[in-house]
This record gives sequence, C-alpha cells and structure tokens, in this order.
Amino acid sequence: MTSLLHRSPHVHQAPPDRFDRRLVTPMILGSILNPINSSMLAVALVPIATAFGVASSQTAWLVTALYLATAVGQPVVGRLIDMFGPRTLFLVGTGLVGVAGVLGAVAPNLGVLILARVLLGFGTCAGYPASMYLIRSESRRTGDPSPSGILSALTISNQVIAVIGPTLGGFLVSSAGWRSVFTVNIPLSAACLVLGALWLPRGLGSADDDAPAGVGARRPGGIDLAGMVLFSGALVALMLFVMAPHASDAWLLGLAAVVGAAFAWRELRAVVPFVDLRVLGGNVPQLATYARQFLAATVQYSLLYGFTQWLEAGRGLSASGAGLLLMPMFASAIVVTAITGRRAAVRGKLVAGGIFQVLVCAGLLLVDGDTAIWFLVAIGLVFGLPQGLNGLANQNALYHQADPARMASAAGLLRTFAYVGALASSAATAAFFGDRATTGGLHDLAWFTLGCGVVFLALTLVDRSLARIGRTATSAS
Repeated sequence: MTSLLHRSPHVHQAPPDRFDRRLVTPMILGSILNPINSSMLAVALVPIATAFGVASSQTAWLVTALYLATAVGQPVVGRLIDMFGPRTLFLVGTGLVGVAGVLGAVAPNLGVLILARVLLGFGTCAGYPASMYLIRSESRRTGDPSPSGILSALTISNQVIAVIGPTLGGFLVSSAGWRSVFTVNIPLSAACLVLGALWLPRGLGSADDDAPAGVGARRPGGIDLAGMVLFSGALVALMLFVMAPHASDAWLLGLAAVVGAAFAWRELRAVVPFVDLRVLGGNVPQLATYARQFLAATVQYSLLYGFTQWLEAGRGLSASGAGLLLMPMFASAIVVTAITGRRAAVRGKLVAGGIFQVLVCAGLLLVDGDTAIWFLVAIGLVFGLPQGLNGLANQNALYHQADPARMASAAGLLRTFAYVGALASSAATAAFFGDRATTGGLHDLAWFTLGCGVVFLALTLVDRSLARIGRTATSAS
C-alpha cells in the first residue's frame, strides 16, 4: 500500500495506525472558506445595497456569483486533485481567496465586488475535495474503513461556520463596515498557505491505490478538457436561466440541454472521462444523495438569506441584532452534530433533518412584523438542527457510496449540487422579495421551501440503501 508521499523534510511520518492529525487544521481551514463567505454576506447585503444605491434584487448577484463559480469549479478541481494530488491546487485556490479579499476591500462599485465574489468562488473550490481526498488517503494508510470522527470534525466545522457566519458578519459590519466581510479572507488565506505548504503531501497519496489502471496523473492525455468545458457550459447556461427565469430566456434551457447532451456523448466515449457517467449512472444511491444535497441546500440558503434579510428589512433589526438572533442555530447545530457525528448510520439523521426542515418552513408562515422575539429565536434554534444533521449524513453517505478512485471529484459534485441549490434559493429569494424583503415575500418563500422539504423527506424515506451504510460501517470496524 502506497503511503503519503514526500512531505516536507522536517515532517515526520505519522504512526501507521492513526490519522495524521497535522492534516486536520489545513483541511478544516480550506473547507470552511466557502461557507464562511456564504453566511457572513447574509447580513451585509442590505448595507452593501445602501452603500452603492442599488436595489436588494441586484445584490443577489453577490450570492449568485460565488455559487455559480464554485458550482462549475468544484468538480473540475476535484477531478484534478484525484489525478495530481491536493497540494498544488489547495495552495493556488487558497491564494486566490486572499486576492479576492484585497479586491473586495477596494471595490469602487457593485460590479467589482461581484468580480471579487467570482474569484472567491473559484478560490474556495479546492478545500473540500482536498479534504475528502486526504481522509480517503489516510483511511487507506491506517486501515480504518470508516473514519467517522474525522468526517464529523469536517462537517462540524463547516456547519458551525455556516451558522455563526451571520453573527460574525453582523459583528464585522457593525464594528468595521461591510468591507470587513471581504478583508477577513486575507488572514485566512495566509494561514492556509502556510499550513498547506508545511503539511500537505507532495504528489498522490494512498487514495491512488484505488485507481483503476490507466487513471491518474501518469497517464498521457488524462485530463478530459473537452468534458470539463462541456460540463461547465451546460451548467452555466442552466444556472443563468435559474437565476432569473423568464420565458424570453427559455433559449438558455435549450442551450443547456444541447451542451449537456454533447457532454454525455463525450463522457460515455472518453477513455478517462471527467465524470464517469457509466459508473455514476449505475450508482443510484449516490445520485439520490446528490438530489438530497440539492434540496437541503435550497431550503437552507433560502432561509439563511431570506429570513436574515426579512429580520432587517421586515422586522427592523440591525445587522448585528439579526446576527445575534440567529445565534441559537450555532448552539443547536454544534450539539446535534457532536452527539450524532461518531455514529455511522445516516438514515435516522436524514429523516430527523427532513422533519425539522418541514417544521421550520411551516413556522415561518406564522411570522409577521409584530412576531415576538422569542418565537423568532425558536425558529433559529430549530433551524440549526437540520443544518447539523443533513450535511453530516449526506457527506458520510457519499463517503461510502462513491468510487474511491474518484473521491475528490465525487465530493466536488456533492458541493456542486449544494451550490446549485444555493443558486435556486437565490433566484427564489430575489423573485419573492423583489426590491424589499416583505412579510408577504417571506411567506411565499416559506411555501416554496416547505415543498422542497417535503420532497427531501419523501426521498429519504423511500431510499432503503441508507440503512445498509450504518450496518456496513459497524461490521467493518
């Protein structure tokens, strides 16, 4: 079995039966760059709109830009990590995050700020696929088939950051202005660069042992550039329509269908495809996990951005007040993930997460401009539970369902489905709110997310393969 290759000269090899804990910090820092930039912006949208004199619907592009760039970039970068290892792509991506932080600090208008968010989207693509690659690599080296503790630590960090982001963003906006939600990326980028250079392995790790013959960096022509371009083109066309759906733009759907068909034709014939549709198409449980990830993200981000904007514009709270009111999400997400994180079973988590999603969406139908603060706090408290359960369960399910030789690209696709859901939520929020986050718009958004939550729950209940994951992991340990 191949061990992790060529660490820095002063770094000693980790014990053969234990996960190399020095990898955990750069893994977590890299993987949280996207959720922290997603969630902090929620409380900065109103101040940004005021600063540049634009409508709330225009600032939705700040959300859309990051998720569109990341949705396209994640599986591309993930595939490159599978082929060449995580180190170089991790360092380049996290360096780009620092550049985006500087650009956001000096942006003179909304257009430049949107460009900074695009750079953030591409820059944050490497962190999560690199982390999943390293977990698989260390799992092979140590002989632990189900490193649930490390997987839960990764999920906890991402979920906690997503939940505390509005509070942190509210504090930064109130104390240092809205530009601080961009400049915070500069020290985060520096930390990732230093730790990544020190600890990440050079070349391929033991995950490469799972690769079939001919797959990997050593094969000439192994990069499927045509597949990557066609995938990106189809996704961009689809997302441009989803962001602002109008009958006059229906041609974008046609373009997405044509380019998507060309992508499928290419991938089914490629020797080393970007996305192995032959394997993925026969893996129904993995496809179901992607569908659940899309639905969960649509609900999560619709409520995160929509509810937060309504707290400020509809309920009259300040940015810091809205952030503080959402603090219960921080506590409930941490507690539920910490309690359930080391349990390999995923079906019960997804069922519970689906039920809590439905309850939160139904609760939003009851709020108005005079709703008591305690009820709004209770909504936030319950809202944290599905965030702590669904992300953890979907990630753990994918770890057991995906082809080990394509773990990073499979993880990238998982994030892509989440970002497609985030883009759908952005389009829904812009459509229901228009120029201002009103109570009527919030209720319309709640009905939309309630429908998504019901479908998520139904999809979980009919998926019998989920029950086998816990049993398999338990027997293997």
